[in-house]
Amino acid sequence: MGETNRSGGDASQVQSVDRALSVLDLLAKHGELGVTELAAELDVHKSTAFRLVTALDRRDLVQQIGDRGKYRLGLGILRLAAATTGRLEVSHEGREVCERLANELGETVNIAIMEDDAAVNVLQEYGNASVMTRNWIGRRTPLYATSSGKVLLAFADETARKAVLESTLEPLTDNTTTDPQQLLRELDEVARRGWACTSEELEIGLTALAAPIRDGGGRVAAAVSASGPSFRLTPDSFEEVAEKLVAGAAEISSRLGYYGA
Repeated sequence: MGETNRSGGDASQVQSVDRALSVLDLLAKHGELGVTELAAELDVHKSTAFRLVTALDRRDLVQQIGDRGKYRLGLGILRLAAATTGRLEVSHEGREVCERLANELGETVNIAIMEDDAAVNVLQEYGNASVMTRNWIGRRTPLYATSSGKVLLAFADETARKAVLESTLEPLTDNTTTDPQQLLRELDEVARRGWACTSEELEIGLTALAAPIRDGGGRVAAAVSASGPSFRLTPDSFEEVAEKLVAGAAEISSRLGYYGA
């Protein structure tokens, strides 16, 4: 009996979510609508339509227009859209630069953004010397074990850094940094010199370097990285590779509206 009730409750919640999304679609289509009009469009009682817009209003996803009883999309929609827009913008503006970097370095070049406690790759280009053709797009990787992640973490706010430093840093290889104090020292060094490197911390045989990409407001919004086999990306090559990545990151940043301090 309890299981049946839970299933019924889940179905009701899904229906409510679907109706709430329908409200947003209707307001996007018509611009503004009243509760009576929304109820008619959704084929629900006015009280149901009122509960839906009230819930959406609490999240700033809709807003009431003065005392006219009409509703329109709220500013909360912009907050949600900004996350996707930023991801699409950095991918669009970075593609040409990443293609060039991949050709110059001969390695796989990625752009990653921070998503909660992970680095997520949103763009990838292969170099002509790449021996690994794995698709990293959309893959979540630990911030503490990747070059992009360390860049994003080094320039993140104190809350994000603290959350990672106080979490359990699982060893992915024998080279993974699992000591919080050592990681903190590494992050400080990344912030000082402007780029990060990891050698076989995520996977044995894989080395990567990354540099920060800033948005129009100067915030580090993404990281561009080059990764390849450890026998080719050796410490002797780090300075040269890092120099190219930093220059590429600066170019992408300028395309996003950042022109330096």
